[in-house]
Amino acid sequence: MSTVARSDDVSLPEERGIPLNVLRHDSDAKDGKAVRFADANIGQAMENANMKNAVKENEGNRPFNENDASTNYSRGDDSLETRASIKRLEFKRTRANSYRRSLQYIDDTPDSQAEEDIDAFSPQTVGKLVSGSVRMTEAKLKEREESRDDDREEGELAVPGGGGKSRRRYRSRSLSQSSTDSYSTYSSYTGSSSDEDEQSPREKTQKTSKGSTDFCVKNISQAAFGRREIEIAEQEMPGIIALRKRAMDDKPLKGAKIVGCTHINAQTAVLIETLVELGATVRWSACNIFSTQNEVAAALAEAGHPVFAWRGESEEDFWWCIDKCINAENWQPNMILDDGGDATHLMLKKYPAMFKMIKGICEESVTGVHRLYQLSKAGKLTVPAMNVNDSVTKTMFDNLYSCRESIIDSLKRATDVMFGGKQVVVCGYGEVGKGCCQALKGLGCTVYVTEIDPVCALQGCMDGFRVVKLSEVIRQVDILVTATGNKNVVTRDHMDKMKNGAIVCNMGHSNTEIDVNSLRTPDLTWEKVRSQVDHILWPDGKRIILLAEGRLVNLSCSSVPSFVVSITSCTQVRRIELAGAS
Repeated sequence: MSTVARSDDVSLPEERGIPLNVLRHDSDAKDGKAVRFADANIGQAMENANMKNAVKENEGNRPFNENDASTNYSRGDDSLETRASIKRLEFKRTRANSYRRSLQYIDDTPDSQAEEDIDAFSPQTVGKLVSGSVRMTEAKLKEREESRDDDREEGELAVPGGGGKSRRRYRSRSLSQSSTDSYSTYSSYTGSSSDEDEQSPREKTQKTSKGSTDFCVKNISQAAFGRREIEIAEQEMPGIIALRKRAMDDKPLKGAKIVGCTHINAQTAVLIETLVELGATVRWSACNIFSTQNEVAAALAEAGHPVFAWRGESEEDFWWCIDKCINAENWQPNMILDDGGDATHLMLKKYPAMFKMIKGICEESVTGVHRLYQLSKAGKLTVPAMNVNDSVTKTMFDNLYSCRESIIDSLKRATDVMFGGKQVVVCGYGEVGKGCCQALKGLGCTVYVTEIDPVCALQGCMDGFRVVKLSEVIRQVDILVTATGNKNVVTRDHMDKMKNGAIVCNMGHSNTEIDVNSLRTPDLTWEKVRSQVDHILWPDGKRIILLAEGRLVNLSCSSVPSFVVSITSCTQVRRIELAGAS
């Protein structure tokens, strides 16, 4: 950045002896003569000031007083045009700082050519540059004032660049603008200005570059960006890439027709493309309505893989996407790769004949395994099922080390919270809870643990954490994290007792650990701050911060380490291979 006067002195005009009142342009003058007159005089004034500075340097670099310079300049220069321009263009000195940035222009000229271009700037040219910048600033200030006037009208919001007003009800807060978005008729909800009301992907007609329409994603045009995300993930997933290269020629999964229902992100995309490279045919949907990376889903669809998922699905959309993966023309799946048991549940309930053709189920989450045990006890699980969590690589690396890093990342991204000195309670001390506690303790938090399993509770005590009942510490904690896999671990009564500004989030797979439905009542107000961050306001003014509506926070608000997912993906591929051989 350089000033408009091209010389060795790169200071601002007012620092070089040019009174700022000369730079004011008469906004009331509507004819071109006045503009050219001001331009010429501004440039001439800058040239005269440069000459004066040069004389002062020869006299011994006497300190320069801006107030004296303005007075001497206005009284000593007998030029009629100059005195007239000073009187007409004078403005308050207190506004000088607001114009400092405007009195500069971007200089893209290489330093090697700077000296050659000095002569090209005449006083008139320099004057036009400066006054033009002043005029531009005045126009922006005037536009901003008009925008503020419009905002004062109750019930209206000015849309920048929209050319009009959007009629919306809103709360008089500075953090968020409102929308008519509502999750329930029994609770009030104000949306965020960052959320765009777009057409549902189910209503769009999209095609890939090859003409395929067997997919449903947010925006297929984001495929190129998603492909770069996948390439970055591949660099950090050496295990699955090595497995792909080693077995690609043998096609060990040939004939496998897999229905996948997992989180759809860059790491999952590497797994999906590995399965296809090894001979499998896949159809994929998301197991969480907030964890899908839209650009990655678009990249998979562009590559020819049937993907049905986008971030922010409704409950109806969620089940519709799974149904599209299961029920398709000329498609009879024989394997299920599930995360949470949703695909298994839907196929068993809606397509029982198709379910009997399944050779094997590969379940990734503890929640999904609990559901499989329930089906087994009821005598409804008629096909082989494998628990990935029985694998040491899954339990140790994915649950412990991955959650240890991703809990911090998700909380930081969502709330920008400072961890040092905060009091945190972690509900559940399994592998996920252990990882969360280690990370939070390492950043200076005072960590409490709640646990009903006596062995895990003793482990928490031996690891240096205070094992308590949730009711004992709920009033004083700043952050609450659930990691149990159970239902209604945190109830409305607990959240009523929490302090103002407390953060509530879930690290377990199921969205039932926090009783979110109990918060959708007429006495509470939901206020969306940003994506996956909501303020729940109580009548007395207290608010708590709820992340991802109680769903899995690390995949909804951030991401997970690719290296750890690489280890888990290798385990899944191996188990699918074993299921196909059985």
